[in-house]
Amino acid sequence: MTDNPIKTRREGAILEVTLDRPKANAIDLHTSRIMGEVFAGFRDDPDLRVAILTGGGDKFFCPGWDLKAAADGDAVDGDYGIGGFGGLQELRDMTKPVIAAVNGICCGGGLELALSADIILAADHAQFALPEIRSGTVADAASVKLPKRIPYHIAMELLLTGRWFDAQEANRWGIVNEILAADALMDRAWEQARLLASGPPLVYAAIKEIVRDAEDAKFQDAMNRITKRQLRSVDTLYASEDQLEGARAFAEKRDPVWKGK
Repeated sequence: MTDNPIKTRREGAILEVTLDRPKANAIDLHTSRIMGEVFAGFRDDPDLRVAILTGGGDKFFCPGWDLKAAADGDAVDGDYGIGGFGGLQELRDMTKPVIAAVNGICCGGGLELALSADIILAADHAQFALPEIRSGTVADAASVKLPKRIPYHIAMELLLTGRWFDAQEANRWGIVNEILAADALMDRAWEQARLLASGPPLVYAAIKEIVRDAEDAKFQDAMNRITKRQLRSVDTLYASEDQLEGARAFAEKRDPVWKGK
């Protein structure tokens, strides 16, 4: 077991998180718990605004669950730590943008982890699959997320067959936002992250909470909760210094200075 399977790099308001667990960046219980601590720390740090998640090396982003660790006794229903598997997909109150930079094979729980990000960039050699069906198990998180993200019949085919598909197909169905040459992937991820880090963090928080709240709600019910200030991040935004700063900057024809408060 690698003692420190997660590497982090911090630049200003941006945190880069690298899953670096040779040979394939598979996630065991130990790694998942560390990832949860890292992402919870990112969520709770007022000086951090954007995270980038990628894999070590140039072959694997993440193949998901570590089957070797499972064979050695890791329970599939064991303690994944805060945030659930990979520390991100069930992390409560994550209102900051997360970018996934998929640098290689991304399958099973690895694809579910990528789907937990807000923006997914992929290297042109990246490959994707949900192969759980072939081992007689279920891609549970993907079964929830994928039909909401892409056409139902495509999601079901991928879930029911477990077939592999490339970055171009992933982009065609809207699973990934952009395809990059491998040597340009991280530069683009950092470019995106710097753009987001320069934006209004309270607005990002409001957007993410509105999207989550509206996911299973009727349109008017969701709108009513916003206008009645029933969403915490929206209420915070409307009462913030940043809200006033945005209006002043527009009137004064200058760039706003966001303080996140």
